[in-house]
Amino acid sequence: MKLRDKLLLMYVLSVFIPIVVTNVVFYNVTSANIRSQKTRDAGMALNNLKNDLRVTIDQGVGLSYSLYTDPVFNDTISRSFQSHFEYIDAYNSYLKGQFSGQLNQGIRWYQVYTDNSTILSSGYIDRLTDVVRSSNWYVQFQAYTAPYPALISSDQMLSLVQRLDNLDTGGREQLLKIDLNMDMIKQYFHNSGFDGKVYLLDPGGHIQFSNDPTAEAQIGKRYSEIQFPNKMIPFELTYTGINYLEGWSLQGVMDEEIVLKEVRKSRSFVVWLACINFVLPSIIIAAMSRSIHVRLVRILKHMKKVKTQNFQTIPPEDARDEIGQLTMEFNRMTETIHNLIHEVYLADIQKKDLELKQQQAQLHALHSQINPHFLFNTLESVRMRSLIKGEKETAKIVHNMAKMFRKSISWNQNDVTVQEELELIESFLQIQKYRFGEKLQYTIEADPAVLMYRIPKMVILPFVENASIHGIESSPGVGIIQLFVSMENDQLHIRLTDNGIGMSQAKLEELLSYLDQNTDMGEHVGMKNAYSRLKLCYKNHFSFDIQTWEGEGTRIQIKLPLDPSAMPDD
Repeated sequence: MKLRDKLLLMYVLSVFIPIVVTNVVFYNVTSANIRSQKTRDAGMALNNLKNDLRVTIDQGVGLSYSLYTDPVFNDTISRSFQSHFEYIDAYNSYLKGQFSGQLNQGIRWYQVYTDNSTILSSGYIDRLTDVVRSSNWYVQFQAYTAPYPALISSDQMLSLVQRLDNLDTGGREQLLKIDLNMDMIKQYFHNSGFDGKVYLLDPGGHIQFSNDPTAEAQIGKRYSEIQFPNKMIPFELTYTGINYLEGWSLQGVMDEEIVLKEVRKSRSFVVWLACINFVLPSIIIAAMSRSIHVRLVRILKHMKKVKTQNFQTIPPEDARDEIGQLTMEFNRMTETIHNLIHEVYLADIQKKDLELKQQQAQLHALHSQINPHFLFNTLESVRMRSLIKGEKETAKIVHNMAKMFRKSISWNQNDVTVQEELELIESFLQIQKYRFGEKLQYTIEADPAVLMYRIPKMVILPFVENASIHGIESSPGVGIIQLFVSMENDQLHIRLTDNGIGMSQAKLEELLSYLDQNTDMGEHVGMKNAYSRLKLCYKNHFSFDIQTWEGEGTRIQIKLPLDPSAMPDD
């Protein structure tokens, strides 16, 4: 791992991840705490609303019980009056005073209904007519038989209805209907401090009142049928132990986004704080990492130049750290090496001149070795084919052999054209074709643009010979040899492939080691000869690559420079 990547990894593991994790944990803990606090506050607000609503209802219940237990009042409204004047006298002397002062903040209006035909409708007393009996509140009240008041919702009004049958009524039906102050109840709901929607449900689970702006369309609807978003916090408070409120409940729903609104407000602050916490260290570490990386890369660049004998020193710098000291020592070492090279240069010239003469002598020796070797292989092919077939076709093969031999003798230079080398290869493959028959198939393709370029003579033929003798001969099937010569990127590309027996990886490594060693010729004399002459002629300006697959074949690629300055000398 590069030093820059190590610094980056150290920053990510030691700074970035801890800061991100810390801020995420902090945000989640804060959100949970605020959610819990908001939930407790909402529960307290809903409980206060529950108590306020009960106080208001209790005011009506108190009035109901006071009239329910008043024997004089009950006897008066159930008595049969002889005339209207007698009732008016009773109303003015008792009933009128009985009703005065009964209203309070929680009671909007109350009305006594009776079917006593001798009573006139006046003030708070009214006749129980068929119209009243057909009203919604009366119909609902018929389902109640308990002696205590019944809380009934009708026409967006909450009312307490009770039968006045505590004393003997003489068979007459007498009711007390107390309408609660809905303005006060609405004020309770809207000022409850509950950040959400509150619903008042009757014992059947139907909505009877709510602070929801759309509540009018929901009155009478079952609460369980209302669809709320998933992120809603529910609350429920039920009246228990109170006979006239038994089964009534308050249901509250609060949007979680409202609960976490305060956290959302501080989220931007948390994000900015987190950005500052890792952006600032990131800039500092990036600057320091860049300084170290740039200076190390500069030293590495100059060290690579030394490999190509470019002893350029690094411009001095004022840094006194380890990299600065390394730069100074590198410059001192470079200057020392440069001076040593200059001191031994003259001696090396003489030594190199002697080595060059030795290499030229070796080159001539290599040229003299290839003809006998090649002639032996050719004659062996003719002999084997003649023994097998017993035909006179040997004339043709001898003709090709003679042509090849003449060319080898007539070449009085170290290099030939690509076309001449390919003609020699064609003659050789004709001889091999004669030997192997249909077992050998070959193709030779060359770019016309490269035919007149000059290359060392017989540097391709030994590899073709090796493909034929060692690759195809031992292969049980039809052998295919393909030779392609082209020009790419100012280089002569030579690619030779066969589908012979190939080599194992160990044998390939042994062959490559043998080609690179400065030893006497061994088994692969032709290949060794050709490879040695390529090294002598082109030095490091050519490339040689062998790829082989055991049982599948071999591919050899040679790339030679086309630059005239890199061409072999005549």
